[in-house]
Amino acid sequence: LSRKGRRDIFGCMAFLLGAAFYPIDFAPLMRNEEYKLEKAINRSGIVQEDVRPPGLKVWSDPFGRE
Repeated sequence: LSRKGRRDIFGCMAFLLGAAFYPIDFAPLMRNEEYKLEKAINRSGIVQEDVRPPGLKVWSDPFGRE
């Protein structure tokens, strides 16, 4: 292949990877409130104490941030 052909193939592959990962990685970051609401609806019937394995303590931030 010529240099232009290799560049075009690489560019096409990069574009396809970006198009595939956009809805997974970047769309939730730009529509934060919508995803928070959807997550709250999906987790509304779940009690954390019922799904946590026995003996596993509740997670706490080791750096003391709020």
